[in-house]
Amino acid sequence: MYTFVDEIVLDIASGAGGAGCVSFRREKYIPRGGPDGGDGGAGGDVVFVVRRNLKTLRHLRKAPRIRAGNGCQGEGRQKHGKDGEDAEIPLPPGSVMKDADSGDLLKDFPEEGERWVFLEGGMGGKGNTHFKSSRIQAPRFAQPGMPGKVRRVRIELNIMADIGFVGFPNAGKSSLLAILSNARPEVADYPFTTKIPNLGVMSVYGEDLVLADIPGIIEGASDGAGLGLKFLRHISRTAALAFLIDLSDRDWDKAFDILLAELRSYSPELAEKKRVLVATKLDLPSALGNFPLFQEKFRGEEVVGISAFTHAGLEDLCRAFTGLVAEAAQPEAAG
Repeated sequence: MYTFVDEIVLDIASGAGGAGCVSFRREKYIPRGGPDGGDGGAGGDVVFVVRRNLKTLRHLRKAPRIRAGNGCQGEGRQKHGKDGEDAEIPLPPGSVMKDADSGDLLKDFPEEGERWVFLEGGMGGKGNTHFKSSRIQAPRFAQPGMPGKVRRVRIELNIMADIGFVGFPNAGKSSLLAILSNARPEVADYPFTTKIPNLGVMSVYGEDLVLADIPGIIEGASDGAGLGLKFLRHISRTAALAFLIDLSDRDWDKAFDILLAELRSYSPELAEKKRVLVATKLDLPSALGNFPLFQEKFRGEEVVGISAFTHAGLEDLCRAFTGLVAEAAQPEAAG
């Protein structure tokens, strides 16, 4: 079974530097040559690399302890020891690194292609050739290599998406994602079908938008109820939110206020994101009858009615999504 891993603790260490070499030049006609010990190689670095093809942190679960290679010892004839191999740690875009003990933010990785050296390897020690002087003609000592650095870090993943779906369980989020994008989430007529975040790419008007569906939120989520709150950080970076409201539910008129309150309890900034209210299941008579009341109740909001079954309203919804993303990008472009 596919396991979604969005948080992991890593014990990482850069490599130690190799020791310098104690050596003297010895050739057939030069029996008492001077010192010629080479320097030790540098220890390998710990490097984080952001790769677009990664979607979770699952690849790191089997190797939570990562060590860069140690530098090799220097050799005679002033041969430099080989440098230790770097330890490259690939991460998906949207990863955040924190100190595992204090929780302090160390680094944000929002963009693909970034390469960042976190822990530098120890320097190699100098060979005895560096210590020859008028007073010391034959130094019989060299420097040891410097030790590597050790850290314990927590990596958390915040999924990068344009539109995040928010709604109660069974509100139709997975069905909508399957229709609008290339994603194939599990769809069924029972609550909590979605147990992990799902991403899909919607191509519309010559533009690609990334849609994120997270597990359904229920009242009391901010106090630990249900599944959704654990995944709310995955929509923290979205440009906008789509609140999906099942108008066939008897408490449809309370749903948006409850969802917004739960988001505000988790993060006031998240609750203030640009949004569209999506009335779902309008192929059902009860939902269709409630739609005018829904529009009237939320006159100050952008409202779109859809049916995932008949595909009614989907074109209007696509326009709303592209408009929200463009509107969210304007302040950033202006800055």
